Amino acid sequence: MPVPWFLLSLALGRNPVVLSLERVVGPQDTARCSPGLSCHLWDGDVLCLPGSLVSAPGPVLVPTRLQTELVLRCHEETDCDLCVRVAIHLAVQGYWEDPEDEEKFRRAADPELEEPRNASLQAHIVLSFQAYPTAHCVLLEVQVPAALVQPGQSVGSVVFDCFEAALGAEVQIWSYTQPRYQKELNLTQQLPALPWLNVSADGEDVRLVLDVSEEQRFGLSLYWNQVQGPIKPWWHSNLTGPQTITLNHTDLVPCLCIQVWPLEPDSVRTSICPFREDPRAHRNLWRAARLQLLPPLGWRLDAPCSLPAEATLCWQPLDGGPCLSLVPPLPRENVTVNKVLEFPLLKGHPNVCVQVSTWEKLQLQECLWADSLGPRKDDMLLVETRGPQDNGSLCALEPSGCTPLLSRASTRAARLGEQLLQDVQSGQCLQLWDNDLGALWACPMDKYIHQRWALVWLACLLLAAVLFLLLLLKMSRVKAAARSRAALLLYSADDASFERLVGALASALCQLPLRVAVDLWSRRDLSAQGALAWFHAQRRQTLQEGGVVVLLFSPGAVALCREWLQDATSAPRAHDPHDAFAASLSCVLPDFLQGRAPGRYIGAYFDKLLPADAVPALFRSVPVFSLPSQLPDFLGTLQGSAAPRPRRLAERAEQVSRALQPALDSCFRPPGAPGTGRGMGPEAGDRT
Repeated sequence: MPVPWFLLSLALGRNPVVLSLERVVGPQDTARCSPGLSCHLWDGDVLCLPGSLVSAPGPVLVPTRLQTELVLRCHEETDCDLCVRVAIHLAVQGYWEDPEDEEKFRRAADPELEEPRNASLQAHIVLSFQAYPTAHCVLLEVQVPAALVQPGQSVGSVVFDCFEAALGAEVQIWSYTQPRYQKELNLTQQLPALPWLNVSADGEDVRLVLDVSEEQRFGLSLYWNQVQGPIKPWWHSNLTGPQTITLNHTDLVPCLCIQVWPLEPDSVRTSICPFREDPRAHRNLWRAARLQLLPPLGWRLDAPCSLPAEATLCWQPLDGGPCLSLVPPLPRENVTVNKVLEFPLLKGHPNVCVQVSTWEKLQLQECLWADSLGPRKDDMLLVETRGPQDNGSLCALEPSGCTPLLSRASTRAARLGEQLLQDVQSGQCLQLWDNDLGALWACPMDKYIHQRWALVWLACLLLAAVLFLLLLLKMSRVKAAARSRAALLLYSADDASFERLVGALASALCQLPLRVAVDLWSRRDLSAQGALAWFHAQRRQTLQEGGVVVLLFSPGAVALCREWLQDATSAPRAHDPHDAFAASLSCVLPDFLQGRAPGRYIGAYFDKLLPADAVPALFRSVPVFSLPSQLPDFLGTLQGSAAPRPRRLAERAEQVSRALQPALDSCFRPPGAPGTGRGMGPEAGDRT
């Protein structure tokens, strides 16, 4: 019916004077051409059948571009319909196959001839228009004078007035020639809707804003516009005045449409479907879709909108993994939502599943075992392919592909190929599908699995024994690694700051882990046993446990060593009874003189307290390290076989270096400076 003028003014602009559309008077369709062309509009509609492509016999006239314009077709001053004007731009395509034909065509159009003939190029142009639910086709006859015929050149255009359409409608336009020399042109356009219906985002939700006067009464309907099936109403209400309605984002689907109309007799209803391209709507559609299996062999996909998807059958093995497609031999099917479909099978099987997928990915999968056929089975699916001479072949469907039964592949089906072939021939396999091209068979594998149980158990026992041995070996290594190495530190108590430095080193080594013995922490034992007895006991225990004795050289220690070496026959001078280093030289020097020191002793000195060449040559038969510059090598030798990897060793050396730094700094402070008191180790309470 004609659209009232106030609705058109609302749709096309608040002020009709500002947006002035051309008016076409009269109900008749018309056609007009650009200068130089002649055209004629055939009466009545024509069939919208493009036909097949044919080869052009020579230069032909074809449409190259479509252009639209909105106009008003008015029956009375205020009674107008929205109308779509279409302009078709034309060009010449193709060349003459025979040069003589081209020459004749040119001579016929030569104006210098005494009797020139009106040679021209003629074409029949079909214009097809569709705005759901109507379709309309017209035929235009166009002639181009021969003088304008230049292959590959545009010759002008023809304008058709006009195709009527509703507000907010989506229109599709096609154009092609009869006969058809090229692919048809097409154009899709969305016509304007009423501006007082606005759809906007409100966070994740959507707002429908209807901006009308307070007295205006109107109806509002939300519905699912299903291509497959009738329109399905979802919500409807009669409202008054401006309204704002909020929709939850989970309710959006591509086919959700909005229809608005004034509550007046014979009012025009305006519909828009604003969520067709909304990614959220498409995600919600798949979330809402439900794939149902209907016994015995039916299935249905329930969804509020049509789905551009395909359904296939697949085989789900018992051991999991991907579902193996049965295409081919079974075909793919386009999905029709909300309609019961049947499996193309003779019998159902719990391992058969239905997959619904788009060109992007698998969307839904449902298996028969989840419904009524019990749990999945360890069956092998055989695919039979039949040839034209009734000769067929069998292969087993596996994750790696379809394996021929009589092949040398290393798969389970190939190893049991002859037995499976006998099972098919003896009727022990279930036939799931059959036609002239092939068949599907499900063969039980239980009996072949039982035959292998003895070997499986034997392999499991052997594996368990190997794992047990490996576990014992690993536990022994862990136990050996868990027992930290022993280290006995010998030093000369030059002064309080050096004792504090030795205490800091011993405390840091205890964190590696190492079991460190130092006289600084054993003053009670020294007083009770005497320095020489204490040293003998500690040395014997350390070496018996595979540990090492560390000689810390300082100026005082070097002086004591030289004193012993220069006058080994004379009786040594008296020393502090708590000085274990002086007492130990009587046992340490013989080990070095007799070659028993390597592997039992290592030496170290602090590079800021003693030059490298100050260590007596006798003691260089064992590794001697400068601290803290050679800490990583020192720690690696100290820990022996229990030393960690280089990266971990470097981290531990950095920790020891940080622990030593305050004590090293105190050794170089001027006398009487703060912090130069006597240092105490972690067992300082045991020094009395």
